[in-house]
Amino acid sequence: MNFCRRTVVLMILGAIVAVPARGQISQILPVSSETQKPAPPAPTDPLGRETPNGTLFGFLRAMQEGSPLTAAQYLQLSPAKRASQGEQLAIALKAVLDGAFVGSLRSISNNPDGSIQPGIPPDREKVGTLSVDDNEADVILVRVNDPSAGRIWLFSSETLANVPQLNKALQAHQVETHVPRVLVKTEFLGMSVWLWVALIVAVPVAAGLAWVLIELVIFPIMLWRGYRKQPQLAHWRRVSSPLWLVLGVMIDRVLAGYLNLPLLHRHYYFITARVVFTIGVGWLALRVLARVMERVRQRAIERGSTGTGSLVLLGQRILKVVAVLLAGLAVLGALGVNLTTALAGLGIGGLAIGFGAQKTIENLFGGISLLGDEVIRVGDACNFNGRVGTVEDISLRSTRIRTVERTQLSIPNGTLATMNIENYSRRDKFLFNPNLGMRPQTTPDQLRYVLTEARRLLYQHPKVESASARIRLATLEQGWPSLQVFSYLVTRDDAEFAAIREDILLRLMNIVEDAGTGFAFPTQTIYLGRDPGVDKEKAEQVEAKVREWREQRQLPFPDFAPAEISEIRDTLPYPAPESALHRNSG
Repeated sequence: MNFCRRTVVLMILGAIVAVPARGQISQILPVSSETQKPAPPAPTDPLGRETPNGTLFGFLRAMQEGSPLTAAQYLQLSPAKRASQGEQLAIALKAVLDGAFVGSLRSISNNPDGSIQPGIPPDREKVGTLSVDDNEADVILVRVNDPSAGRIWLFSSETLANVPQLNKALQAHQVETHVPRVLVKTEFLGMSVWLWVALIVAVPVAAGLAWVLIELVIFPIMLWRGYRKQPQLAHWRRVSSPLWLVLGVMIDRVLAGYLNLPLLHRHYYFITARVVFTIGVGWLALRVLARVMERVRQRAIERGSTGTGSLVLLGQRILKVVAVLLAGLAVLGALGVNLTTALAGLGIGGLAIGFGAQKTIENLFGGISLLGDEVIRVGDACNFNGRVGTVEDISLRSTRIRTVERTQLSIPNGTLATMNIENYSRRDKFLFNPNLGMRPQTTPDQLRYVLTEARRLLYQHPKVESASARIRLATLEQGWPSLQVFSYLVTRDDAEFAAIREDILLRLMNIVEDAGTGFAFPTQTIYLGRDPGVDKEKAEQVEAKVREWREQRQLPFPDFAPAEISEIRDTLPYPAPESALHRNSG
């Protein structure tokens, strides 16, 4: 029933929407009784002359392939003149373009309508200049309507009129007159063999000149630093390799400028040189960045700012990624890729990656917050939710921990930022808080003696913070008295803390033994036979000592007098006189 109702409602709504829509369409587009034929497709040019860029590169490729007859189709000539003079004029134009063209082939428009240029009519495009001595002429392309190819671009008749004169002036300055004719006439991939040989020889020559130039600059600096007895530049070699590449490309570019490379080959050479130069600059920037950030990190660590050093390390990794990304974009630009489209694609791709890599971004910012707040630093010993270990590295995504079991634990930075972390390396002192259970037979005066001497021990020990040190009778649990010690041991090292704790516990055992009593055991004691029990002689001596304190009103309860504390503070020898360390230090 519900299905039928929904169907009826949908049919009514469709009728309501369709009726006015049909009326509107009939008003906008009048109905014709005759079927209209689709417009014929626009003709396409098989030679690729629809754009100025296609015309120039098509002409150069045709000449490189040794087809001047095809290249003549790119010239604005009448059919009769193209048939009689087209090939010779194409050869002359190719020679003039190779030897006298001034301009950038990368900037030539790929738009069928050309580009807007001041002072140039819309149907014309200036793509460069021909310059020989004092003779100059603009290279103008004109847009014409060809019946078989549609609207195409051709080298204008005005440009072609200047070609013969420029070609004669150019031949007088050609280097080929001093090169064997065999090497000049023999061609490989559209270029004379002697130019290939010169181009290949220029590479090691440029590399050698770059090395000599670098050594001429660095050698006097090395000598001066050696004379001043300063440390040598150990990290110089890390920078010299990319610098050598950059200088080598620059010198090779200068040497290639003296070669009369064909225009198309010159264009490809410049692209290759630009790519290699960009790679060299990026390589150099990475090396310089690594060195600078390393120096900043070392200085931060020397000042005690270990957290800043770790943050610098993370920042260095982020900057490396940015530098590589910029170098990649520069290489794409050198290859002729439209960076506007590439950046737009990167923006859309970045949004997609951002949604898909939320955890990665969370880990990245988690690591930055950890280092910025200096919660942990490389080398810190920490407790991570029950796992104890030392921080070995804080990367972009995770933090690596070396546990006490010598295993490696990797924790994502996003998780680490929300975790309760106990940093042992930030501890300025250790808590010493044992509970001492005494035998049930211990008398109150024996307890007073133990408390007094133990309190004196804590005040006298140089590794105990006397201001907070205390020992008190805490409870009488399970029938025996329990003494609670609370004090801080002045050290930051785990091994030294263990040694100090051991020393204090041994001294406490001596005090308990001197009091004639002992420590309680959490077991049931059954007395059978002869049990000496408490040492009565020592107990009597201790009770006599406490009685003496009581009579002289020197009983140290609830504590020693401040003057006496000041007098005995840090007077206990530590290490003990019988210690091997004490003997060696003496």
